[in-house]
Amino acid sequence: MASVRKKKILILGNSHLVVFKFRGELISTLVERGYDVWVCFPNGPFGEGEQTAKIYGCHFIENKMERRGTNPIKDLELIKNYYCIIKQVNPDAVLAYTVKPDVYGGIVCAITKTPFIPNITGLGKGLDEKGIVQRLTIELYKRAVKKAKCVFFQNDSDRTFFDSNHIVYPKGITLPGSGVNLKKFVPLPYPGKEEPIRFIYVARVMKAKGIEQFFEAAHEIKKHYPNVEFHICGYCEEDYKAAIKEKTLAGEGIYHGLVDDVKPYEEKCHCVVLPSFHPEGISNVLLEGAACARPLITTDHAGCQETVTDGVTGYIVKQRNSKDLIDKMIRFIKLSYEEKVQMGIEGRKKVEKEYDRKIVVDCYMKEIEELGRKI
Repeated sequence: MASVRKKKILILGNSHLVVFKFRGELISTLVERGYDVWVCFPNGPFGEGEQTAKIYGCHFIENKMERRGTNPIKDLELIKNYYCIIKQVNPDAVLAYTVKPDVYGGIVCAITKTPFIPNITGLGKGLDEKGIVQRLTIELYKRAVKKAKCVFFQNDSDRTFFDSNHIVYPKGITLPGSGVNLKKFVPLPYPGKEEPIRFIYVARVMKAKGIEQFFEAAHEIKKHYPNVEFHICGYCEEDYKAAIKEKTLAGEGIYHGLVDDVKPYEEKCHCVVLPSFHPEGISNVLLEGAACARPLITTDHAGCQETVTDGVTGYIVKQRNSKDLIDKMIRFIKLSYEEKVQMGIEGRKKVEKEYDRKIVVDCYMKEIEELGRKI
């Protein structure tokens, strides 16, 4: 008796972190349900991608790419690579995450008539700023998603942008970001009542993530509340290495570098602060912070504001506005200990109700299994 061919799912991403950290539960579910899963992205410097793929029981194909580059020759090479990979794997469906896999993977899937499900994890710099790059990116997206089986968005603002720019797609669904693993990120004990207030910034140390506003807030608040601490976790871009050193020497910042597990640092802190204006889907840092029962202070930028119920689970500030950030951080400092704790509890309730990663996995499985019935 001939064996039944397993249905193949090919996942395109720009790093092993994007694929396994935020989509690991989906991959596990697919493997458990008998799908033959292939993942494709640049391998890590120590072979992390290939090693992790083995742990999850899926196949790995390395595909090098410049995540942020705009070199047309290299992008054409990426399209060619995707074409060869899709022809080689012959998947029943392709799932894609982040801009280049979404755009170039979608274009190749349209050519090869392969069912395609992209996830708009944020507009990216190309769409966020008006100009020739934005117009070109819009045209590329039009070609990439026109025949997609379904387009997943992570916030309504990005979906509205697609619609207002006539980027046509057959079906769209807004997900609660990437969701958060509520078993991995659990409520952490709140710091003691007598401990100094500690704020923590968890993100790449870069302009668009609001590091300059965080620095300004630390400088001003320290004048009036000298015992308040400002912690920073994340990779530091070259442009800010001198500033990090300066803030550390001035006692206005404590830099921990890039950490594998942020939870021990968040456990010692009272509030997660992310003054970001970076174009992203839904901030995973904020979801994880709220899941750990930490109040949030973030901006009114798409991808950030959705994670907070203003005044209940944290505060929303105007993006690129240091004064508003300072005011809201001082407002937080002035809350009673019990009010701070309750704010974190309410944040946990919010992510349990709205951002459980199981919601995301279930949405994907529904679309994939629907597709399977049509194959």
